[in-house]
Amino acid sequence: MSLSMPLSRDDFQRLDRDDPLGDRRARFDLPDGEIYLDGNSLGAMPAHIPGRMDRILREEWARGLIRSWNDADWYPAPQRTGGKIARLIGAQANEVIVADSTSINLFKVLVAATRMRPGRKVILGEKGNFPTDVYVASGVAELTGCELRCVDPDEVLAALTDEVAILSLTHVNYKSGRRYDMAAITARAHEVGALVVWDLCHSAGAMPVDLNGCAADFAVGCGYKYLNGGPGAPAFVFVAERHIPLVDQPLTGWHGHARPFAFVHDYEAHPTIDRMLVGTAPQLGVLALEAALEVFDGVDMQVLRKKSVALCDLFIRLCDEQLAGLGIELRSPRDAAQRGSQVSLAHADAYPVMQALIARGVIGDFRAPDILRFGFTPLYTRYVDVWDGVQALRDVLESGEWHRPEFIARKSVT
Repeated sequence: MSLSMPLSRDDFQRLDRDDPLGDRRARFDLPDGEIYLDGNSLGAMPAHIPGRMDRILREEWARGLIRSWNDADWYPAPQRTGGKIARLIGAQANEVIVADSTSINLFKVLVAATRMRPGRKVILGEKGNFPTDVYVASGVAELTGCELRCVDPDEVLAALTDEVAILSLTHVNYKSGRRYDMAAITARAHEVGALVVWDLCHSAGAMPVDLNGCAADFAVGCGYKYLNGGPGAPAFVFVAERHIPLVDQPLTGWHGHARPFAFVHDYEAHPTIDRMLVGTAPQLGVLALEAALEVFDGVDMQVLRKKSVALCDLFIRLCDEQLAGLGIELRSPRDAAQRGSQVSLAHADAYPVMQALIARGVIGDFRAPDILRFGFTPLYTRYVDVWDGVQALRDVLESGEWHRPEFIARKSVT
């Protein structure tokens, strides 16, 4: 199907019939009659998760009790789950571990990285980054006597000087969907002697990432977006193998100890990626995430990316054609090479427009002050969802139904 030709719903249905990932949708428990375009905020639940959790609760916990740390292999779950994520982000299994939250992992790697660059006093960040990344970096700067210096995304390369200890960036921007050139930026940072920390929250599971191919230093990411681990799922942290022996992370808890069950008085960091652990893992969450990652078994990430690009390109084209004159402005890059797996649109009344759209069963989300955000998850988003979603958005805008009081009233979580 040529993108230059007029499109119909039949065209999108044909694309679904020919989709090499089409069978993956059946592996998720999705509500009938709804179009879910918010997997970039909370991934849909894989259909086998309730059965797995039932076994964990009724057999491993209720019957196995404390024996299950050994008998059910609970204890090495953070390492196993990290190994599964490693394949999706271009890393080795021994470089990734599941632990804590993204914010805590970011704190750990930022402090560790600044300790690896003594004498340098600048943490370089970006304006418009997800706020928690900026908040954490600000706290780290205060603790370590550094300066947090944030610049516009287009100024990052020019701002890399020999003052910079750490460059901390999000690979795909949460609001615009803009994607950084990881390889080029990492290479430039290394030229000036800086280390790079990549936030992969809006990349991992949505597109191929090649951390080792880009010679990345550190990365963090969450488990509840495209990885489908459930609300508040534990996060992951990547440390390049060459850096692991040098990492002196600040949260020296017992699970990061070289011999945690020796219960010795003095801390000795574990020689492997395990040194990034702190305390006991949130075990139910780790096991749920481990099970959720099974939906990626056998998936070629290049095939997944091809579908992601097609979904986003078609969505943008339909918005151009069908929403003209309705107050919509594209805020994501048109060039797929510069974009993640989401499309953001701006509208002066984005919040009530999104609430009206959700009431129609098309679920995206809102980001202040004016962004309508749509995430395309190739494992379960259908091409026909793109067609139907744009039609619903056009109907909402043309009807003006978003003016209703129940759509204007702000909820606690927006």
